[in-house]
Amino acid sequence: MQQRSLGNQGLAVSPLGLGCMGMSEFYGAKNDVESTATLHRFLDRGFNFLDTADAYGPHLNEELVGRAIKGGRDSVVLATKFGIQRTDNPAERRINGKPEYVRAAAEASLKRLNVDHIDLYYLHRVDAETPIEDTVGAMADLVEQGKVRFLGLSEVLPDTLRRAQKVHPISVVQSEYSLWTRDPEDSVLAACRELGVGFVAYSPLGRGFLTGQLRKFEDFAADDYRRNSPRFQGENFQKNLELVDKVAELAKAKGCTSAQLALAWVLAQGKDIVPIPGTKRRATLDENLDALAVELTKEDLAQIEAVFPKGIAAGQRYPEAMMKLVGR
Repeated sequence: MQQRSLGNQGLAVSPLGLGCMGMSEFYGAKNDVESTATLHRFLDRGFNFLDTADAYGPHLNEELVGRAIKGGRDSVVLATKFGIQRTDNPAERRINGKPEYVRAAAEASLKRLNVDHIDLYYLHRVDAETPIEDTVGAMADLVEQGKVRFLGLSEVLPDTLRRAQKVHPISVVQSEYSLWTRDPEDSVLAACRELGVGFVAYSPLGRGFLTGQLRKFEDFAADDYRRNSPRFQGENFQKNLELVDKVAELAKAKGCTSAQLALAWVLAQGKDIVPIPGTKRRATLDENLDALAVELTKEDLAQIEAVFPKGIAAGQRYPEAMMKLVGR
């Protein structure tokens, strides 16, 4: 398996990772048996980069991943996150980057994952009330103690990244990046490359929209997160569906699926970028992983750009309250 390097500190992972969030929450009913089988299939195929967080479930996803990798820890590059505290209100998010919480969160994640170290530990969202230097300083202590190997930040501005980098080397920035969310191209990707920081793209399939399999709003389960997402509502849904249908035409001409074309596009944006499409089903996983066989030419990329240029997606990528938590 060809590896991609993330940052300059020695972190190398498979060119595609597996986002595990949807196995436990946000995208309809969960099935731990099928999710575990999907995790095992991912590893059996030679891929190694798993992405979870303490907020998913909450806590349930880390426990699921921990059970799935038991006995095979050495073959996994394990990433998890802290900083989003959940409450009894499913819609509420509290952001906490205080040093004492960093330590407590890490210990709790290690216990749930049933491991003695975390390979990549992310600050999930920046705490506006805690200096990034204080948060990263506490994360650096975890590295010194051997509980964490590499550090990452999620959804940060370039200035925040630069401040953090002065405290301890940051290996990865993780942000949403796909054909329909190209915000990182504004400044974050350039800052990562300037500083030697790798980039992990979450939701590279537009929360499933870019697969072409989502045809109407009513198909979403009552508890599906996308019911509250602006891009999946009203006129936005229809406008975005028209874009996806154009991608489907290009994919058909290329002899691949829409999902594979969308993933191949992200992979083609740089060797320092690793997409982490999420799924809880083996069949979908296999389809996603086979995107590595899709090679896009300059002509292919130009055609994709013509039908899906930057900024064309209709609607914000998050509801207003969650948009306030990104880009800090």
